[in-house]
Amino acid sequence: MDLEAFADLLTPRGQRALAEAGELIGADPVAAATRLRRTYDAALTSAALTQAGLRERARAKFGADAERMYFTPHGLEQATRAEVAAHRAHRIATWPDPGTPVTQQDPHTPAASPDLATPATQQAPGTPAARHGPDAAATRREAGVPAAGGLRVVDACCGIGGDLLALARAGCIVTAVDTDPLTVAVARANAEAFGLAAEVCVADAASVRPEDHDVLFADPARRTSRGRTFDPMAYSPPWPVVLDLLARARRACLKVAPGIPYEFIPADAEAEWVSYKGEVKEATLWTGGAGGGRRATLLPGGHTLTATGTRAPVGPVGRYLYEPDGAAIRAHLVGEVAALVNGRLPDPMIAYITGDTAKDTPWAARYEINDVLPFSLKKLRAELRRRHVGNVTIKKRGSAIDIERLRTDLRLNGDNSAVIILTRILDKPSVLICNPSSAA
Repeated sequence: MDLEAFADLLTPRGQRALAEAGELIGADPVAAATRLRRTYDAALTSAALTQAGLRERARAKFGADAERMYFTPHGLEQATRAEVAAHRAHRIATWPDPGTPVTQQDPHTPAASPDLATPATQQAPGTPAARHGPDAAATRREAGVPAAGGLRVVDACCGIGGDLLALARAGCIVTAVDTDPLTVAVARANAEAFGLAAEVCVADAASVRPEDHDVLFADPARRTSRGRTFDPMAYSPPWPVVLDLLARARRACLKVAPGIPYEFIPADAEAEWVSYKGEVKEATLWTGGAGGGRRATLLPGGHTLTATGTRAPVGPVGRYLYEPDGAAIRAHLVGEVAALVNGRLPDPMIAYITGDTAKDTPWAARYEINDVLPFSLKKLRAELRRRHVGNVTIKKRGSAIDIERLRTDLRLNGDNSAVIILTRILDKPSVLICNPSSAA
């Protein structure tokens, strides 16, 4: 889908084609295309079917909003889940002011930087040119428009606008840029679909002036021509550009991959890892007043755990095993979770916690331990047969064993279920056989 096809999709005729394409979700692709081609040309048919398919996929991230939104395949892949974006937008919108005034421009002098806007659509003839882009906030100040309604936020890598929507809904005044004209058009259409005001334009993130805004938000692209990248130097914009933007921003919120190496985290940044329904979704770096340190957040519950420097003791395996949430593990908060359950580590290098009492916490799944064995395929198979176990959930940490190969080799047969946990205990390969039920 190119920019012209997307613009056609926004017309009344295009909206009819999109609605019809939505009714054909799940049908044979050839039959669906043939049916639409009876009324619409090939380009519009392709755009409508592509968009309907993306909306269906987007339900997992955006829920009911997906029915009104527009996407590109790459933009949907990169977009933040709506619940996570709302959490972050709320933090930004309620961020305490550090007390440093926003750089003000003399209204009697020209703008310090050129207008970076490249509008995705043409202005109607005879109407004044609209100012879009990173200097739009300065334009509003020059015109005497107050910054009412919330913080001025510049979204330096807006993509299809998922975070833009969350920020605008939280009351922020949003200026957004992206380098791709089609992506910008999609982001603008998404804002308009929900009646949200935002300045969206084509511009390079490196051209953004974060000093003209209260908060910089950036979500660098983490995909290359070879697929997803975990190297911040391969982000787009690359890490040096990102660091320059952070250095010039009053306050900044930077979305990064959950596995970002700790050496890339600025010393003055608070690093927050966010988990949604038990799955780590992203990490966020906060600079300019967040206070530094490490934080883990669980959604949808909104539970937050911060670093206190607690170190978990090491001790023997107790009656229960606690599996910390991935956000706590990524944030190096296993010691804090161990303190919540009065637990200890069977191995100092493995993020499993054990304890003698059953304690409920949103920060860990709990399993009752039935047996602890040195790992041996023959002995494990015999023990599971003795217990008539025919169904197992296999978990591992600190073990090189292939789970699917092990499942085959166990040759299970029986009516009972169990949880098998492969790990190390004081550096010795071990297996824990647990009850299948767990508590959070």
